[in-house]
Amino acid sequence: MRSLNTNRLRSGLTMLGIIIGIVTVTAMITVINGLESVMDNSLALLGSNAVYVQKTDWFTEPNERARQWSRPDLREDLADYIRDRSKYAVAIAPLVQTSRSIRYRDRSLSGVFLQGSTPELVSVDVTELSDGRWYNDIDNLVARNVVVIGKSVSESLFPNERAVGKEVRIGGKRFQIIGVLKEQGRFFGLISFDEQAQIPLKTLERHFGRFRSVTIKVNAESSETVPLLVEELQGIVRSSRGLDVFEEDDFSINKTEAFREQLANIKAIAYTIGIFLTGLALVVGGIGVMNIMFVTVKERTKEIGVRKAVGASRQAILSQFLIEAVMVCIAAGLIGILISLGVTAVVNQFIPATFAAGTVFLAFGICVGVGIIFGVVPAWNASRLNPIDALRYS
Repeated sequence: MRSLNTNRLRSGLTMLGIIIGIVTVTAMITVINGLESVMDNSLALLGSNAVYVQKTDWFTEPNERARQWSRPDLREDLADYIRDRSKYAVAIAPLVQTSRSIRYRDRSLSGVFLQGSTPELVSVDVTELSDGRWYNDIDNLVARNVVVIGKSVSESLFPNERAVGKEVRIGGKRFQIIGVLKEQGRFFGLISFDEQAQIPLKTLERHFGRFRSVTIKVNAESSETVPLLVEELQGIVRSSRGLDVFEEDDFSINKTEAFREQLANIKAIAYTIGIFLTGLALVVGGIGVMNIMFVTVKERTKEIGVRKAVGASRQAILSQFLIEAVMVCIAAGLIGILISLGVTAVVNQFIPATFAAGTVFLAFGICVGVGIIFGVVPAWNASRLNPIDALRYS
C-alpha cells in the first residue's frame, strides 16, 4: 500500500485500462438488465399469452412489407369464426386502431391513440378502470358515442375535475366519457399507454371509416399453449379465407415473443461489442500492471535481497508482489464500480436500471484474475532473484 501511495500518478495510469474495462462490463450488464425489465413490463401491456391475427408481420423487410399491405383486409366476423372453431383460445376480440385529436373546451390533445373494439376487450386486454365503467354490448350495437380515456388524457383535459360524465370532441365528433383507465405506463419507454381512448367498434366504423383491416387479438390459456394456438389459428384463418394447400398465407400471426427474439439479437450484438471492448481494455490494463510490476521489482531489488538474506522464502516474495498486483487491480475495480454507479443513475433516467450485487462480484473477480494473470511473471522473477546479486544491485 505504501508503494502504491508513493507513486500515485504511476499507479493511477496503470489502473486506467482496468477501470475502463470494469465500467464497460458493468454498464453493458446494467443496460441489458434494464432492457429486459422494460421488455417484461411492455409485454405485460400487450399480453404475455396473446396472439395477434393481422394483415402484416410486425418485423419484416421494407420491400416485403409493401407486398404484405396488398393482402386482403381482415374483417370483424373473423373473430366470431375463430371463436366457434378454436379449442385453445380463451378470449377473442377484434381491434381497429387510428389516431385523432381530443378536445375539451380550450384544452386539446393531438395524436391520441384511438382504438375500437367489442366489450370482449376487457377479457383480452389490460383494462382496469380507476373511475366509471366500460362500454357494453348495447353501446356497441347502437354505436353510441361513448369513450373510455387513458390516465394522461384525463389529467391533461381535466386537471381539476372529474372526467366521467363530461363531453369531449374526438375528431370533431361529440363523445361522452364513461370511464377512465388506471395508469399503465409506456411501451419500451416510448409509446404511452395512458394517452389513449377506447370506443365501441361500431362507433369507430361509423365515424372514422369501416374500410380498415381489423386485428384479432386472441389469448391462450398459458404460455405453454401459445404454440398450439398459433398452429390452430393458422388452419382456421386459412379455412375462413378459402386458401388451398398450395397457396401461401395472406395474413400474419404475430406473437409478443417476437419482441423477445428481437431483443435477443440486440443482446447478442451488445454482448459481442461489450466483451470485445472489455477484453481489449483489460488486456491493455493488464499489460500496464505487468509493466509497472517489473519496474517495482527492479526498484526494490535490494529490499528483496535483504529479505532473502534473513530467511524469506520464494513463496513469501512471490506472494508479496502478487498481492501488490492484485491490490492495484482491486483499487481500479473500486474506482470502476463507483463510476458505474453514476452510469447506472444516468441509464435509469431512460430505462429501469439497477446495479446488481452479482455485477459487483463479477467485477472484483475480473480484477483479481487480471492481477494474478499479469502479476505472476514479475512476482516469479522477484522470487527467483539470487540474494547475493540482489544485495549488490544499485
